[in-house]
Amino acid sequence: MRLKVHPVLAVCALLGLGAAWLLPLLRVAPNRLMSGEPVYLASVLPGWGWSLVLPVFALLIQPSSTGGTFNKQPPNAISSQLRVAALPLLMALGLASLFWLAATHAQQVAQTQSSLTRTSLGAGFWCLVALAWLMSLDAVQRLSASSAARSGVLALVAAPTLLLLAIGVGKDLSLLKEYVNREEVFWLALWRHLQIVATAIVPSILLGLPLAWACTRRSGLHQWLFPLLNIVQTVPSIALFGLLMAPLAWLALQFPRLSQAGVSGVGLAPAVLALVLYSLLPIVRSGLAGLEQVPVAAKTAALAMGMSERQIFWQVQLPLALPVLLPGLRAAVVQTIGLTAVTALVGAGGLGSLMFDGLFSAANDLVLLGVLPIVLLAMLADALFKAMIAWVQPIGFSEADASATPLAQVSGRIR
Repeated sequence: MRLKVHPVLAVCALLGLGAAWLLPLLRVAPNRLMSGEPVYLASVLPGWGWSLVLPVFALLIQPSSTGGTFNKQPPNAISSQLRVAALPLLMALGLASLFWLAATHAQQVAQTQSSLTRTSLGAGFWCLVALAWLMSLDAVQRLSASSAARSGVLALVAAPTLLLLAIGVGKDLSLLKEYVNREEVFWLALWRHLQIVATAIVPSILLGLPLAWACTRRSGLHQWLFPLLNIVQTVPSIALFGLLMAPLAWLALQFPRLSQAGVSGVGLAPAVLALVLYSLLPIVRSGLAGLEQVPVAAKTAALAMGMSERQIFWQVQLPLALPVLLPGLRAAVVQTIGLTAVTALVGAGGLGSLMFDGLFSAANDLVLLGVLPIVLLAMLADALFKAMIAWVQPIGFSEADASATPLAQVSGRIR
């Protein structure tokens, strides 16, 4: 028996040590607009604190039989699973401890310096958070557990830090001060962001599924539809918003009822229309792939039972196509959550308004106040759709089969 080190985790651990040593954990500035002086982890960590990294490196080393590969099961499979499961737990404690150190230093600065002084989370903090999350993801992927169980483990990684936030730890950090100063505006922006996403996704589904069904009925339709949708994907979002502003303003001027309904060159109309155009490609492509993998025998049996074409689509084809359709819908929703931030430039609002306010005023923590919820929303949506995909998949049908094989076949025919 010999010892082997997981290469990905080892690289992440080494990068984490480099980030902790070379990049600032915090920045202390006299006000919210200045970058401030760097504060490194070594200056806030007790002398014995560096010994806490030893358990991480211990978990990176796993026993392996001579001549074996890392992916093969070690002699003691239960022990190996426990070692893998211990890594996310250790990352959870590490992230909570890192946040507590940052919050404690921010509290000391608030007590000893001016009330205008701001303590911001530095590049070192965010790098360590990202690396810890990557190591947790890798460990979770190697666990022999269901998709829901793996999602639960990842939720537990963030739970201790979220608990510290809930009890008020970190209130002296600049990011939390920005939230307190804009608490009402933040929640209104979050609600508006969710409204825009929902308003764009629902029409995308109602339009995308019939288009996918039409592609199965008319073989030549996809030959011009998919190139058109591919072209839309290549147009930058800001440019597409600008292209839609003039036609929508003209329509609102020519048809007063559209103007009364809220259609104009700025605001919700160009934002939703652009997001719908961006969402159509993944929905139509996955919908077509899903409908094409429905067995002919199932449709024939439905016809023999006297079902109409509409009944066959909603009651037979669509349920059987869900394992392939949902990955495309997941991609569309996650993409829309991110692109909705840009709609603030055309007056639609949302979390992007906070982000751009911070950019225009050079307030980095205000930018983070808008960006971080968008990232969290995308992660929650991704986890929700993964759970839905695992729930609708038949036995023996993997998510890789749903998201890769049929779509690759469709993509090959389109190209």
